[in-house]
Amino acid sequence: MPNVIRYAIDKSASKFTVQAFAEGMLSFLGHSPTFAARDYDGVIECDPETGEGTAFTLNVKAASLELIDDLSSSDRHRITETMHNDVLESEQYPEIVYDCPAGDITVKRTGDGEFDVSLNGNLTLHGVTHHHPITGKVIVNPARLRALGEFQIRQTSFDIKLVSVAGGVLKVKDELKCTFDIVARP
Repeated sequence: MPNVIRYAIDKSASKFTVQAFAEGMLSFLGHSPTFAARDYDGVIECDPETGEGTAFTLNVKAASLELIDDLSSSDRHRITETMHNDVLESEQYPEIVYDCPAGDITVKRTGDGEFDVSLNGNLTLHGVTHHHPITGKVIVNPARLRALGEFQIRQTSFDIKLVSVAGGVLKVKDELKCTFDIVARP
């Protein structure tokens, strides 16, 4: 029988970023902005010894995504406003949710308290829900859990309009790179 512990995400010790990439004829002039989620919560459940019973839920407030690149205040304002108003439509779609119940996660033990994990949960973004696999590494003990990894999202899969300027000569690629370093405590 697994000894499942419920870990709550400690956002003060965690990091979750999303990076977009410029493309097009003028991509060398473009910026590939990186955003950090500032307001989120979630729960990871697992047996720290066996990895059994693993489940994961993450809720991100879309409006909390903040541009973290070093830019002028006018560029920062323009990019942030475009992202929240035209891309994410944060007021209409305030939450981004990833939910992966026990049974939809494959866990492979790689060492004492270390596991490779494959999640097969559902991602809800921009009002659209799709099955979205994520892989990562988990290091866990009864006092702390740390999950690390990265995955990609195609914006158009979630009915998100791709941003372009100058008649499409500079635009954002469809694929976003998401990186996480999550710390959770019982």
